[in-house]
Amino acid sequence: MAIMTHPITPFTTPPTTHVHLSTSISKATSLPQLKQVHTQILRQNLSDSDALLLNLILSSIPLPSSLHYSLSVFSTLQKPQTHLINKLFREVSRSKEPHNALLFLENGRRNGMEVDRFSFPPLLKAASRAFALREGMEIHGLGCKLGFDSDPFIQTALLGMYAACGKIEDARLVFDKMSERDIVTWDIMIDGYCQNGLFDDVLVLLEEMRSSNVEPDSRVFTTILSACGQTGNLAIGKVIHELISGNNIIADSRLQSSLISMYAGCGCMDLAQNLYDKLSQKNLVVSTAMISGYSKAGQVEAARSIFYQITNKDLVCWSAMISGYAESAQPQEALKLLDEMQASGVKPDQVTMLSVISACANLGALDQAKRIHMIVDKYRFREALPVNNALIDMYAKCGYLDGARGVFGRMRRKNVISWTSMISAHAIHGEAYQALMLFRQMKEPNWITFVAVLYACSHAGLVDEGQQIFSSMVNEYNITPKLEHYGCMVDLYGRANRLREALELVETMPMAPNVVIWGSLMAACRIHGEYELGEFAAKRLLELDPEHDGAYVFLSNFYAKGKRWENVGEVRQLMKHNGILKERGYSKIEMDHEIHEFLTSDKSHKHADDIYAKLDEVVCKLMQVGYAPNTSVVLIDVNEDEKKDVVLLHSEKLALCYGLLKSNRGSPIHIIKNLRICEDCHNFMKLASKVFEREIVVRDRTRFHHYRGGSCSCKDYW
Repeated sequence: MAIMTHPITPFTTPPTTHVHLSTSISKATSLPQLKQVHTQILRQNLSDSDALLLNLILSSIPLPSSLHYSLSVFSTLQKPQTHLINKLFREVSRSKEPHNALLFLENGRRNGMEVDRFSFPPLLKAASRAFALREGMEIHGLGCKLGFDSDPFIQTALLGMYAACGKIEDARLVFDKMSERDIVTWDIMIDGYCQNGLFDDVLVLLEEMRSSNVEPDSRVFTTILSACGQTGNLAIGKVIHELISGNNIIADSRLQSSLISMYAGCGCMDLAQNLYDKLSQKNLVVSTAMISGYSKAGQVEAARSIFYQITNKDLVCWSAMISGYAESAQPQEALKLLDEMQASGVKPDQVTMLSVISACANLGALDQAKRIHMIVDKYRFREALPVNNALIDMYAKCGYLDGARGVFGRMRRKNVISWTSMISAHAIHGEAYQALMLFRQMKEPNWITFVAVLYACSHAGLVDEGQQIFSSMVNEYNITPKLEHYGCMVDLYGRANRLREALELVETMPMAPNVVIWGSLMAACRIHGEYELGEFAAKRLLELDPEHDGAYVFLSNFYAKGKRWENVGEVRQLMKHNGILKERGYSKIEMDHEIHEFLTSDKSHKHADDIYAKLDEVVCKLMQVGYAPNTSVVLIDVNEDEKKDVVLLHSEKLALCYGLLKSNRGSPIHIIKNLRICEDCHNFMKLASKVFEREIVVRDRTRFHHYRGGSCSCKDYW
């Protein structure tokens, strides 16, 4: 029997080995696991391992701290096939870190890697997404060098890169050189003009497009309408609407939604609602746009009506309504809605939390603030820089400076907003020297930082320091003063009773003084009894803002102090004729996670009898240590006894008494007041803090007062 022989063939890797290793790569969830697979590939000495190594790289890219490893593996590839390299570029350009594709290109070119025309579109896409103009221009140069610059796919990618990076003129140069322009190309160029705010060029380009026998489709119009809605460009939006109607373009659901979103974004809610009502099916995107539009227009009830008609609300929809409440001075509703959202199984994102934190800051409720901070930690937002900055502001506005300090101290990364927020926190709490200390530690303050630190100086009477800082802003930091800085300086001089210098500054400013500056001068005159200059400032203020209630009140009070009751009557008659009402003073206090609000002489609270009984007790005890009602703050034509009754029933006194009734003994009492605290209430709070051995924190219109042991943090300078 013949013995059959076979030729000896070289050893080849069994297909099962490749499958096994590929499976191991796909299942790996950490860098150490991938490194173990990498070791197996090396031990097998596979002759065709490039594909496996490429899969290894692609699997490692999403993992944290993997870039160095990915690049090191990439550099070991001997002569990888171009189609494999292009696959890598495509995948990375679509990832969360598109810039990494450019790093792989740089690494590969150093090692002699070759690219072809299919390499350029994903690389340029990566440059677009990463806004990497320099690298994008280098890729453009490489494409020209290799003779690919006339490839229509590369030209389209170049166009997108320059437009995304804001180099609209360079984008137009590429666009004009293109021999073939499809609808996608025109859309990219139009979008580029829109994103750069060049809407007149958009209309010209539309005409060019139509004369080139390319009819704009709904996608092009959607692009323009979206940009108009975002920028509030109603005029162009209406032109596009007329083009759609005049050319009998079928408005599909997407285009209809874009029209509604455009009108809503521009605040034309009647037109938006008219189109919205005609929709046979109202999708979530357009309903959310309507909610945002109504909220921005201050029509939060209309927004809520649409919101509660939506059955399957997504995160964006919830966030829009929460933001609407937060921006419409309804912070409690915003916080309630956050609870509803979580109960429905929708987790908040960073945008939602920023709205909620802002709402809590406006509310000034410390217990709520601490609860919101717990939610931030629960959803792991504590490393997010914008969230931490917002938390600093929230705690500061809720009267908890230690909380703001704690957030600031724990932050691993800080930016100019972080530092400025903390400086502002110290400033509104009367800690001017701490604000100055932080300011001196900063490397690159911006113009807002200087507003914060000048504010700190003005509220502490640090005139010399304020003058030096104002000078350094101009001479050392090359920051041109804005109205806000001049306003702080006028306030600084005015509070320090240096009214002549304040007036000189107003008269020599390089720009016309605004309402805030005349208001600061007027307020300083009220504090120091300089009523003639104050009358002058008030009248200048009314020339700029004829409906400014504060100026009318100042004039009325000025005339009342001089017992010029006829003039008082004239001012009040003018207010009545113009429909101007004096802002009513109110005070709020948080008890058991509920906000209680009081007006002057308020008897609407369910515990009013107990509150008034407590007030009698408090007044009696304070009189024993020297308190006497300061009736000079009452500027109405009534007798002295009536004036005493008025001043004793101010809203912050009622809030304090409720706090003494309901809070735990020894715990701080936090009160929020919408107007400046009066001299009588300020003295009342100081004495109450001593007699009842309680810290009392009052947030008025401009700052915080911390009353402890009979004294105030403002040192009676407010």
